[in-house]
Amino acid sequence: MITQKTNHMEYQENMEIVDSAIMDQVLSARESFDPEAYTEEDVKRALQKDVLHPEDFAALLSVAASSHLEEMARRAQEETRKHFGNSVAMFTPLYIANYCENYCIYCGFNCHNKIHRAKLNAEEIEREMQAIAATGLEEILLLTGESPKMSDVSYIGEACKIAKKYFKVIGLEVYPMDSKDYAYLHSCGADFVTVFQETYNPDKYKDLHLGGRKRIFPYRLNTQERALKGGIRGVGFAALLGLDDFRRDAFATGMHAYLVQRKYPQGEIAFSCPRLRPIINNEEINPRDVHEPQLLQVICAYRLFMPYAGITISSREGSRFRDQIITIAATKISAGVDVGIGGHSEKEAKGDEQFEIEDGRTVEEIREMIVRQGMQPVMSDYIYV
Repeated sequence: MITQKTNHMEYQENMEIVDSAIMDQVLSARESFDPEAYTEEDVKRALQKDVLHPEDFAALLSVAASSHLEEMARRAQEETRKHFGNSVAMFTPLYIANYCENYCIYCGFNCHNKIHRAKLNAEEIEREMQAIAATGLEEILLLTGESPKMSDVSYIGEACKIAKKYFKVIGLEVYPMDSKDYAYLHSCGADFVTVFQETYNPDKYKDLHLGGRKRIFPYRLNTQERALKGGIRGVGFAALLGLDDFRRDAFATGMHAYLVQRKYPQGEIAFSCPRLRPIINNEEINPRDVHEPQLLQVICAYRLFMPYAGITISSREGSRFRDQIITIAATKISAGVDVGIGGHSEKEAKGDEQFEIEDGRTVEEIREMIVRQGMQPVMSDYIYV
């Protein structure tokens, strides 16, 4: 049993260990990054470059860069258009279970939170997917709580197989697994794996994750490598901005993605940029110190540092911000979101949601907004041959 007394930096039995130096490199980079140490000249120099190095990325995340948001946004927009044109991909998340064995004090799914738990069976999953597919979407993100007991690999695999009947692209945001499990899920149809590291500060991570497999910091951090080793086509990276110093966490997230891309050049890289949101039964959990200007700075810094990476903007954010950020740097947006269990095909969800969303617009409303912004909504940019 993994409890608060378990050393959070040591792998536990039955956890695959990846031979990799990336974690140590990321933590070293985060430790040495001082957001206060950069000057206006450092920021201007970074903005003049076509290819950014880690030190330039650090400058763009610094406090000094806060007064250069307009120029950062303009440069980010130029890079986005150069590599992605005016296309914006659309998708929706589908929560198929909310059982969880972790005790993460900021999460609505945590095992000690008294919420209504539920798990969809195969028939219910298909009904949800039929309802989503009827909106025209061709990409779906499957999510569960982190409970290998209640949502085992075979259960997730069956959901992927059903999804293949209705969608061209299937993403997963589930608990970390071994590479053999990812190989199986890839054979079932999974294309992408996204994992939120939450915070890259090991000490803060220990205080936030008091029990469950998620407490083991290195196993979570090396998930993207295991997924790529298992044949997964693309991996996503994220810190939950607001849990700790957002500048240091954003820098560590970018460095993590940068190092994985260099080691696995065949893998597609993407960022998510979630801010902490209120959850059921915990009114004290709210975003701290990360407001829209800071979020814009992070997203633009990601785009300029890694111009080929996808950037997803979720329904955690408000409509005004989402409408604007897709014209600047984001390349993927969620639509028609319901974060409860079974809320797409039923009038009332079977299980409670993980967090509160801010933008509840339908797929059609998001599609129309994208067109009004002069952009091109894309349901899928992937073709199987």
